[in-house]
Amino acid sequence: MILLFCMKHSQLIGILAVLALIGICFMPFTFIASKQITVTGFSAEGTNFGKPGYLNVILSVICLIFFAVPKIWAKRTNVFIAAINLAWALRNYLLLGSCILGECPEKKAGLYLLMLAAIVIQAMTLLPKMDVMNEKS
Repeated sequence: MILLFCMKHSQLIGILAVLALIGICFMPFTFIASKQITVTGFSAEGTNFGKPGYLNVILSVICLIFFAVPKIWAKRTNVFIAAINLAWALRNYLLLGSCILGECPEKKAGLYLLMLAAIVIQAMTLLPKMDVMNEKS
């Protein structure tokens, strides 16, 4: 039943997940207690992490556009773009949440929500609602 609901509304759920992911990138991902640094998707001063959420936002905007385009090529491309987005979210989870030189950062909710949103986006790209035309014999 849930799968049927998701297939019917997969594009809308995907768009909402994209918007959620963009908002999540402004949330704290980790807190490094020894340096008193809070790492977010766009702010990681004092570390060598760069801007970990920047690529997620760029890929999510591309996914948003492809969710809105009702063409089969857009849906197929969206699967690929969302997979890269999920891989980058996993990279952020592993990089930002791992212990380095005996120093373990405190994981915040943003890091978990980033992974959840990326997984939802990927799942919704695999369930597009497309009308299939029957070929006449």
